Amino acid sequence: MRALMVGCLMGLTGLSAEAAESFRFASIDGGEIDLADYAGKPVLVVNTASLCGYAGQFDGLQALHDRFGPEGVLVLAVPSDDFNQELEDEAAVKEYCATTFDLTLPMTEITPVRGSNAHPFYAWVRDQTGFAPRWNFNKVLLAPDGSIDATFGSGVEPESNRIAGRIEVLLQ
Repeated sequence: MRALMVGCLMGLTGLSAEAAESFRFASIDGGEIDLADYAGKPVLVVNTASLCGYAGQFDGLQALHDRFGPEGVLVLAVPSDDFNQELEDEAAVKEYCATTFDLTLPMTEITPVRGSNAHPFYAWVRDQTGFAPRWNFNKVLLAPDGSIDATFGSGVEPESNRIAGRIEVLLQ
């Protein structure tokens, strides 16, 4: 974690294969999800919450995963209780998302996304762009070079042209 913070402070500007540091998330399934593994492809990172009114967007996130995952695109759900709308633990989150939304896309453990306890990825996004999630289902789209391509609020649907269309352009 310290190395990740040092990388952020040193002006890390991307997640390319040449980057000295990369961002890693603890996977809800155990192990880690390393964004460096997706260098050269778009990555969509979304802070989620099972009990949020926007939880229906899990269907759109799964559709993006099904559509673009075979091309190497990562659609990553980051459950967070920062807005007090997440279930009590990872097992409950995983079961709820699997049974309610048939979710198979990668998910992290419950992770802080704002404030002083924010995951280093979210601290980096805030430092680079000023964007911090203001609610659940905020989205960060990374370009293939690891730079931040765009950020989106909760109301932007995953399958919208603003997101899915942009992923298509980034894959060209």
